[in-house]
Amino acid sequence: MSRRLEIRRHKSASIVLALHMLMLLVAEVVSSPTDNFAEDFDVSSNAQILNEGEELQLVLDQLSASGFSSKSRYLFGNIDMQIKLVPGDSAGTVTAYYLSSSTSNHDELDFEFLGNLSGQPYVLQTNVFASGIGGREQRIYLWFDPTTDFHTYSVSWTTQRIIFLVDGIPIRAFANNEAQGIPYPNRQPMALFGSIWNGDSWATQGGRIKINWQHAPFITSFRNFEADACVFTGSISACSASNTAGNQGSPSLAADEVQKLRWVEQNYMIYNYCTDTTRYPVPPVDCSST
Repeated sequence: MSRRLEIRRHKSASIVLALHMLMLLVAEVVSSPTDNFAEDFDVSSNAQILNEGEELQLVLDQLSASGFSSKSRYLFGNIDMQIKLVPGDSAGTVTAYYLSSSTSNHDELDFEFLGNLSGQPYVLQTNVFASGIGGREQRIYLWFDPTTDFHTYSVSWTTQRIIFLVDGIPIRAFANNEAQGIPYPNRQPMALFGSIWNGDSWATQGGRIKINWQHAPFITSFRNFEADACVFTGSISACSASNTAGNQGSPSLAADEVQKLRWVEQNYMIYNYCTDTTRYPVPPVDCSST
């Protein structure tokens, strides 16, 4: 009898291992770079696709805004996009670049670029939604002019933490604090979206500065999208297994990443929900770790 049980255990372990390897194989096959806006995105009619799909221009005028969304949905991985923002007087405009599950209790990872008067710096606002709960805004000034050339804006999303990066420099980290009862985006696949729209009710100096439509059209350019990520095909466990196998599950930042993040926080951060005692008299639990 013991011999039979041993054989059964061996067979069960082999089956589990085989299934695990199959999930990894599926995740690896669907994790591939994508960079063609004509083929891999749904794009609004007033956007402009250039260079055989390698570049996309989003346009805002008084009649319409514009945007795009990826045809694929992702669950964990690295998302990169190069963006060149509206030059000159961009006050009141908002360029958004974000991942979202687009569900009722949605998960979302936001980059929002808030335009400004000529000569004034852009504000980059990031936010994290998990199970429909947001209110985690952080704002920084960029340390360069984002309108003269393309710069890379990235999200590194793992089972344990999310890092927002600009040109490879971490500007924000959000750790998985589910053990403390804080929702974390790890069960809803998200598509990638981009848009440019009229946000002059709030975007520039609290809405005091409005869009000057004499400077329209306002154009933001996107290129070199790359998703080194798990494309969701119906299996959360496959993407989670791929994420773990890729050794992307470290719960903390490396020492050099922490140093760069602190440099951004000390020199360029202008708002942090964690220190807003008017909104949060008691600091949120998720502010205690990165």
